[in-house]
Amino acid sequence: MTTVLIVLILVAFAAAAVLALIRLVIGPSILDRAVAADVLLTEVVCILGADMVINQHTQSLPAMLVIAAIGVFGSIAVARFVARKENPR
Repeated sequence: MTTVLIVLILVAFAAAAVLALIRLVIGPSILDRAVAADVLLTEVVCILGADMVINQHTQSLPAMLVIAAIGVFGSIAVARFVARKENPR
């Protein structure tokens, strides 16, 4: 039963990653690409979290924190870039 659940989780994450990669490549605006990159980073964090639960360890926690911080700082940088582009001084 657990193996079936793990396979379903991996299939769901893989489908979401493929859709996010498509949006990252095709996305007509920088905001679409930024959201797709955030989705991919969130998926990586979720996959690491699922691995921690399945294998009952906490070794991936520092990597999850670093990935989450990169996502937040990247989103802030893109938001500031778009704000400056729309409101030039």
